[in-house]
Amino acid sequence: MGPLQDIFETWARFLYEENATLAFLRRWRWLILAVSAVVLLPCFWHPRIEAGDLGSHVYNAWLAQLIEEGQAPGLYIAPQWNNILFDVTLLWLAKGVGFAAAQKIAVSLCVLSFFWGVFALISAVTGRPPWFLTPCMAMLAYGYSFSMGFMNFYWSLGLACFALAVTWRARKVDWMGGGIFAMLTFAAHPIGFLWLAGTVAYVKIKTKLPGWWKLAPPLGAAAGICAVFWHTSHRPELSADWNRAAFYLYSGADQLALYGKRYIGLAVAAFCFGLFCVVVDFVTGTRNRDSWRRFEVSFELYVVTFCGTTLLPENLRPLLYAGWIGLLGSRLTTVSAILGLCLLALLKTRRWHLAGFGACTLVFFVFLYQDTGWLNRLEASAEKLTSGLAPGTRVVVTIDAPAGSRIQFIHHSVERACIGRCFSYANYEPSTGEFRIRVREGSPVVTSSTDTAEDMASGEYEVDETDLPLKQIYQCDASDLTKLCIRDLAAGDDLNVEIGRKPGKR
Repeated sequence: MGPLQDIFETWARFLYEENATLAFLRRWRWLILAVSAVVLLPCFWHPRIEAGDLGSHVYNAWLAQLIEEGQAPGLYIAPQWNNILFDVTLLWLAKGVGFAAAQKIAVSLCVLSFFWGVFALISAVTGRPPWFLTPCMAMLAYGYSFSMGFMNFYWSLGLACFALAVTWRARKVDWMGGGIFAMLTFAAHPIGFLWLAGTVAYVKIKTKLPGWWKLAPPLGAAAGICAVFWHTSHRPELSADWNRAAFYLYSGADQLALYGKRYIGLAVAAFCFGLFCVVVDFVTGTRNRDSWRRFEVSFELYVVTFCGTTLLPENLRPLLYAGWIGLLGSRLTTVSAILGLCLLALLKTRRWHLAGFGACTLVFFVFLYQDTGWLNRLEASAEKLTSGLAPGTRVVVTIDAPAGSRIQFIHHSVERACIGRCFSYANYEPSTGEFRIRVREGSPVVTSSTDTAEDMASGEYEVDETDLPLKQIYQCDASDLTKLCIRDLAAGDDLNVEIGRKPGKR
């Protein structure tokens, strides 16, 4: 009966845990539905979802459809096991409902996965549902990583949070569910998978170590990060850089700094209010051993992540002609923010917590509504401009974000406007070799050179005879950056157009 009894006990525990989860869902089902509906509002409050690189994801999903139909010469779909989940999902949905509806559905799925994944992880860490932190989770769900359009990375973090929630106090059968989430996380993005694997290893090893040996995981993690820093900083061929603001600004609150300086003030206010909550709790509260242990683990993980965002390079290029691994530190602060919320969730809940965070959330989404509305007007201008183009027209887009904005990839919205109408010749994805869509040299659809694609997008490029025929879409009114113009290019033309001035040659 020994092994058989173990199996019965394992499944009994599984059913008990499963019933506990179902009981939670039944108890709070209307609140869960209401919160989900509110969290999804930014996906539907404008005709288009504006999220940086999202436009590129949608445009390249359209190219994948053309490849399957044999209408994209020089392009092919490469077999790949990671950095694909969002793109595959988007293409599958588009075949059934079209691209306009598909991106709404796919992005909504990502947002809900991220929001409730973070909710589940915090619940697992603290042992209670963190309802009072839902305003913070809503802000983070639309923070820097989302607004930059890193959809595969963003989705991988949400799935990783679900996996961590399942395995935080895992028994044998729990690892099956955790394994499924881990595979989905890997399919979404390798960084999310690495965070998941590293965190699981950290927590499980630490719980088994006695006494002072418990310092080994944080010290070992810090040493590993320092080793990566030394390696990348002493390898010039990696072209690594640390071009970002002062390290102490990357606390996780920086995820709220998006389209201008006013977001920075909001991020500082949110961080200071959270810090005030912690101070008040430590001054007035008492803690038992179990609560201290939970706080200790979350705090250590936060500090290790902070070290990572400080010492890991912002950008690096593993191979000379490959694409860049970009904005690494900036996007990893999403993890810092998640762990920071775990710390806040361990505090004694007070009504003024919800009031303070709710006020920050209201201001954040007012700002976001205004700025994404501006981007919708920009994309509407692009759609009007491209509507008269002959199918297959090649264009290059040179559009700059407003001064002070951290969200720099707004030109991808014009690529989305090209769907069914034109080809974005500077489309960066195929030439990097990091995505499903790849390009062979000589393709008329997109350049096969990563450097050329980057130079074209930045405007630092002189048109060559082999690029023709080619048109340029650019901002032509300094008083209204949503106004776009288009021109035919000739050999020798300079793409670096000064807004409001007639373009010309070098």
